Amino acid sequence: MAGKKTHQRAHGADGDDLVEPKKITGKELSKAEELSARLTTLVEMLEEKGVINKGEYRRMVAMRLHEISKAAAFEELDEEL
Repeated sequence: MAGKKTHQRAHGADGDDLVEPKKITGKELSKAEELSARLTTLVEMLEEKGVINKGEYRRMVAMRLHEISKAAAFEELDEEL
């Protein structure tokens, strides 16, 4: 494919290689802000295509975050004892 320029790469699991860097025109985003924007965009695209239900996704994420938080709290208590 001579002469064809690709704008996306799919190498890294951490997302760093998914999109080529673009010129920053505003405030540089933190890794957390960038990851949040990427995930929000992905969820919106999946919902538009009928792959997922955004409300169900949000409920599942809330439950998972609660489970992780609870497990971390129990681990912290266990270490203190």
